[in-house]
Amino acid sequence: MPLTRKAYRAAILHSIADPAEVGIEASYEYFEDGLLVVENGQISAIGHASELLATLPADIEITHYQDALITPGLIDTHIHLPQTGMVGAYGEQLLDWLNTYTFPCESQFADKAHADEVADIFIKELLRNGTTTALVFGSVHPQSVNSFFEAAQQLDLRMIAGKVMMDRNAPDYLTDTAESSYVESKALIERWHGKGRLHYAVTPRFAPTSTPEQLTLAGQLLGEYPDLYMQTHISENLKEVEWVKELFPERKGYLDVYDHYQLLGERSVFAHGVHLCDDECARLAETGSAIAFCPTSNFFLGSGLFNLPMAEKHKLNVGLGTDVGGGTSFSLLQTLNEAYKVMQLQGARLSPFKSLYLATLGGARALRLEDKIGTLHTGTDADFLVLDYNATPLLSYRLKQANNIAETLFVLMTLGDDRTVLQTYAAGTLVHQR
Repeated sequence: MPLTRKAYRAAILHSIADPAEVGIEASYEYFEDGLLVVENGQISAIGHASELLATLPADIEITHYQDALITPGLIDTHIHLPQTGMVGAYGEQLLDWLNTYTFPCESQFADKAHADEVADIFIKELLRNGTTTALVFGSVHPQSVNSFFEAAQQLDLRMIAGKVMMDRNAPDYLTDTAESSYVESKALIERWHGKGRLHYAVTPRFAPTSTPEQLTLAGQLLGEYPDLYMQTHISENLKEVEWVKELFPERKGYLDVYDHYQLLGERSVFAHGVHLCDDECARLAETGSAIAFCPTSNFFLGSGLFNLPMAEKHKLNVGLGTDVGGGTSFSLLQTLNEAYKVMQLQGARLSPFKSLYLATLGGARALRLEDKIGTLHTGTDADFLVLDYNATPLLSYRLKQANNIAETLFVLMTLGDDRTVLQTYAAGTLVHQR
């Protein structure tokens, strides 16, 4: 294979640490006139253009962007592929919303042609919004995952997904059994896990829709394949929390259900966690588990406000999730706009650098992939974006008033959306051009 080396010149910004741990100033690296060098799908150099240009061969192709910012690709730690067709569904809280909209929409994925079509739309939406890695729920049908991974593999994307396991408290047309969910998940793991940049996640939907037998087998899969992911939901809605207590009266609480079935661990990501208590946060942190913070969805479904300061106190890994279709946008920029408001309503602050961290390095740490994605360090995958300062007339005008990178970043996160993403690169290849 011939050596491919290219360079990209623009303002460059990436997170290098959690501001909650090192302070804001030490949490990021910014090059006002920066250069990013990409070789064979990986980043081989990053720095000031004035210093790096002299080190490059004379014939290297350099793309120079004016009025633009290069950042790492964004990481969505919680999203539902089969809910793409019902995003923005009116007027219900979680449990009614599942029965009224979600389950009928997910039932269509029994059809491979439908699964293929939606996987294509879904991946295009992710890339259009600058999301280069996502932790994805399929439907209960194995073909939903096959369709998604087939489409992701063609573009050499780093993606994680799993077939939903759901053997009770859902319509008959959408349930599997404890045994079939184990067998089908195992077949998907054997086919896809570790293939290219793809990873598999064991995916019980949430405690109320899985029998103890199914949760036992989910834990067994994690034991059989040590580097698998596990994704599910927790403590999203107060009625849901009460329902879990009724279904599992022998357990101390919602998290204890998952803990009992050995579903906590370094690659376990729990979506929402709006109503967690201190002890549960401590236990999640102790086991290396992570939370996906989904502010847009938590507002839309009236679920509540996630307590990020409590998670920070316990040094709990937190990523950001759009949670489409409970969330109403594929854009992590728009999701950060909502996250800021969640903190405001609790009398807390969310700095633009913490926001950048949550959408990039924080998500990578939640997924244990910080050696590969989430920053622009040399040796990492060349998954990055070019954000356009002139994407809309208002954004263009507003950014001309910005005095520093903190203000620029915050404006991008409040006024930005898919239009702001000029280009998206995955493993050094252009996968979206606005």
